[in-house]
Amino acid sequence: MTDLPTRTERKLGLVIDLDTCVGCHACVTSCKGWNTQNYGAPLSDIDAYGADPKGTFLNRIHSYEVTPEDGSAARLVHFPKSCLHCEDAPCVTVCPTGASYKRVEDGIVLVNENSCIGCGLCAWACPYGAREMDAAAGVMKKCTLCVDRIYNDDLAEEDRIPACVRTCPANARHFGDFADPESHVSQLVRERGGIDLMPEQGTRPVNQYLPPRPRDTLDETSAPPLDSVEETPGGFLGWLDRALEKLP
Repeated sequence: MTDLPTRTERKLGLVIDLDTCVGCHACVTSCKGWNTQNYGAPLSDIDAYGADPKGTFLNRIHSYEVTPEDGSAARLVHFPKSCLHCEDAPCVTVCPTGASYKRVEDGIVLVNENSCIGCGLCAWACPYGAREMDAAAGVMKKCTLCVDRIYNDDLAEEDRIPACVRTCPANARHFGDFADPESHVSQLVRERGGIDLMPEQGTRPVNQYLPPRPRDTLDETSAPPLDSVEETPGGFLGWLDRALEKLP
């Protein structure tokens, strides 16, 4: 079994804003593209264009219709899910070969694919369903926070962030160091009341979610009055209406 570090020098992770995520799947596509076309361990697809396609994805979007507790109109919430790089990661401590490990320098949880035997214990232990078995490679794969991007000096500085963050058109994904209380992600969590996913599991996930904001509502006193509409149209529309009435 693998031991977890008692502390990490940094806590790199994501803040995901559920209020602004539009469920466009751009993050899913960019993650798949980067890890398949650029990274050294591509994510396989099985029978991609057949009757029963299967594929390995490190990031997925789930959409839920939610009815607020105040009984107001239901709303659609898009929920991105990937590895949360937990501080107390059960996927690491359950691994029999030490293939799953948490890095001391930045807190990222990774898989050494050369040591992974594909037993699936880590997927069983993860309460978030964030690990996927690559059917072609026979090993477990998961979000790496694009570790091959964030430390890549050959990339422009603005590209040294996870692919999902770089491509999000709604700016719903944010990357940074939670160990720094003044970092952008730490400030977002404080200002918006960031939450742990399933805190009762005791895994202490690094990634945080920002809850949806309440929707604005209009009542009779605040809604602007509407101008009355003439029952008989005039001008061109009136002429057109009369002309159409004469048609056989």
